[in-house]
Amino acid sequence: MRFIGEQSAVMHPPIVSKVSDLIGRTPLFELIRGANGARILLKLESTNPTGSAKIRMARQMLDEAEQDGSLRSAGRVIESTSGNTGMGLALLSAERGYRFTAVVDRHASKDKLRAMQAFGAELVYVCDGDALATADREALAERMAADDPDSIWTEQHNNPANGNGYRMVARELREVLGEQIDYLVGAVGTGGSLFGTARELRATGPAPRVIGVEPIGSIAFGGDGGPYYQSGTGTPPGAEIGALVDYALLDEGIKVSDAAAFNTARYIARKKALLVGGSAGGVIWHALKMFATLPPNATVVVLVCDGGEKYLDSVFDDDWMRERDLLDDTIAPELDPIFANAV
Repeated sequence: MRFIGEQSAVMHPPIVSKVSDLIGRTPLFELIRGANGARILLKLESTNPTGSAKIRMARQMLDEAEQDGSLRSAGRVIESTSGNTGMGLALLSAERGYRFTAVVDRHASKDKLRAMQAFGAELVYVCDGDALATADREALAERMAADDPDSIWTEQHNNPANGNGYRMVARELREVLGEQIDYLVGAVGTGGSLFGTARELRATGPAPRVIGVEPIGSIAFGGDGGPYYQSGTGTPPGAEIGALVDYALLDEGIKVSDAAAFNTARYIARKKALLVGGSAGGVIWHALKMFATLPPNATVVVLVCDGGEKYLDSVFDDDWMRERDLLDDTIAPELDPIFANAV
């Protein structure tokens, strides 16, 4: 079965005429390999245009809206976003001739907000502080779309096209690894990337063990929740858990602190010369903690949904980390022995 806008798993042509033609075919990076053959591979979605996996689902949401007639020529696209989805929609709207309005809060990375504006997006803020305001953003986006007959609210948290957009991630993994995918580890925000990939992997071969990671403070895996700084992931208190979070596909749900996530991202930058985003640091943290107990020749695929370049003013800034009491000198000593025992 093919989905609207779905691309075949082929190499990019040597010359393209649209930036969106560069979406996909992202590389796998071997982070670590053990003496028993077990390995952790990172699916580096930062090589997509806008540096994020979310441009995949942004494209799919627009494709399906065009197909069903809800998005018409020169129409307006509205979305509540912490940045990466908004960047994808801003780029694609510019490419296709739509107006794009991003409903945002100041919790988002400044570079993501600037990038949306660079593509011509209108930014509408819901609050003045730097708190995450997902519920307020979504309520405003819904009202704005209801008041404008020429607009659509893409509603990423509950839009099936979000998950459909990640079918090609699974196919790219199958093309390289075949059936050798034993664990799939990813951050859980809207749920689209992890569960959309997992569903297609189950449809095309043996099902891997699926492990979701969310920030401490997020409520998707239970608890009262609280504030957290990992942007673009998790479900804060007061927000609804998205319909794409498919617990039937989930084998294990893990919570990771901001300090562990961010200091792991900083460690990986120095250890492997690789910049990953803050929430990706949390996913890598958990994958590395799994490493010692992996069975022989096991393959762990970690979905690294964006790079660290957008977080130079936060995660990778000592003053920003220190002001929020997030610097943690215990992380590197925990990770050093893991890499010391690798081959």
